[in-house]
Amino acid sequence: MEYIIGIDLGTSGVKALLIDRNGRVADEAAESYPIYHDENGYSEQDPEDWVRQTKAVLSKIAHKDNLDKANIKGISFSGQMHGLVLLDKEKLPLRRAILWNDTRTSTETKDIAEAAGLERVWEITKNNPLEGFTLPKVLWVKKHEPATFEKADVFLLPKDYVRYRLTGHIGIDFSDAAGTLMLDLNNNEWSEEILETCGVPLDICPPVFPATKACGTLLNEVAEETGCPAETKVFAGGADNACGAVGAGILEQGKTMCSIGTSGVMLTYAGDQKRHFDGKLHFFNHAADNTYYAMGVTLAAGYSLQWFKDTFLKDKKFDEMIKSVTEVPAGSRGLLFTPYIAGERTPHSDAFARGSFIGMDASHTAADFVKAVMEGITFSLKESLDIIEENGMAVDTVIAIGGGAKSREWLQLQADIFGKEVISLKNEQGPAMGAAIIAAYGCGWFSSLQEAARAFVETGDGVKPIEENVEVYQKLFPLYKNVYQQTKDITEALSQFR
Repeated sequence: MEYIIGIDLGTSGVKALLIDRNGRVADEAAESYPIYHDENGYSEQDPEDWVRQTKAVLSKIAHKDNLDKANIKGISFSGQMHGLVLLDKEKLPLRRAILWNDTRTSTETKDIAEAAGLERVWEITKNNPLEGFTLPKVLWVKKHEPATFEKADVFLLPKDYVRYRLTGHIGIDFSDAAGTLMLDLNNNEWSEEILETCGVPLDICPPVFPATKACGTLLNEVAEETGCPAETKVFAGGADNACGAVGAGILEQGKTMCSIGTSGVMLTYAGDQKRHFDGKLHFFNHAADNTYYAMGVTLAAGYSLQWFKDTFLKDKKFDEMIKSVTEVPAGSRGLLFTPYIAGERTPHSDAFARGSFIGMDASHTAADFVKAVMEGITFSLKESLDIIEENGMAVDTVIAIGGGAKSREWLQLQADIFGKEVISLKNEQGPAMGAAIIAAYGCGWFSSLQEAARAFVETGDGVKPIEENVEVYQKLFPLYKNVYQQTKDITEALSQFR
């Protein structure tokens, strides 16, 4: 049996899947690495930690009992988006990587909007300037660490640096390049206009290519260190959201993915149509060549529920807490929650936004609060779903992944609030599966990425909306949306006391 390996370079650790030609997970391995928060808002990692731990998971898989290593035919990657890895002329990191969740660049984000003009940024990049993107990080280093910036020969994103260290091949795929705010999505080239306006030299931008591009084979020393064959083909791979979508089969019109992890994502396949949404949604290149996806983000989705548990229900098991909402009626007996505990992204790009419980009274129980948190998270994701549909992008199927797909209660809640059938996956493995599908296609096992996904992705039973709950949520949703407008000025004013 032949195998491929999908690697997901996440924020907290790296995960690798060994997948056979039938799409079955034959083995998996994971390793963690630290995040450094040296100052408030800073979030950094050492690129060498990524390389070391990626080699470690490859070694674990290659040394699996009864595995003929020669049958490992391909490797591909998924990676955390937007991070900045600056390399010198020797292709060595000049500093620790600045991650997607680093928020030090508020000033640089405003500078981009003012210098280039917000509407022009939308026209070129299809996205809003946000702290998480790569360009503001480049400008921060240029301003605050000019000596480092002067030595910069090229920048890469996290997975691309790891791939370089495994293959010696420098470059970035389109799905990650689109998240830098430097790519002109109209022609899929680096935007000389944006770069010149911001004072960033074009020559620090790496070559750009499709996620499915073959990037050579493993370096001999990497093969010796990991036990993987030196002739193993290595493919570019994609951004974690693009790969997550591939791993959920979101490669056809009408398919939409709802991912509830620490953050929440509502992502829909956009085909080859290029557009922007006046900054209300993200719009990025997909892993399939010349295709795109639109995406809304709730910053604190599962994080809101985890925060509530850690703060108020420490002694309760997570599954037990979720089960407690079964007897709570739709609407949590008049209690609303907005999940803005870490600011918000979609549809309110507002770092000052903060969460609220509205409608509390003495009759409310802990279970009411838990359900209100779950409803608030799902309402927030429905705002993204509505923007998608209001812009003419039909949503036929919602595939649920992440923590929001692990319980019948939350699947039902999504179906009731979205007013659509929600389907989970039998073999959900997240972005690592998407990376594996890219490798399977790259190795020639399938004629298209879509065919590979259809073979590898196995859906479960669907959960249909309960009509009486749908009616309740249709009445509550406008009230939920009104909370942000009513509390916006108050939460911004409160920021001085935090």
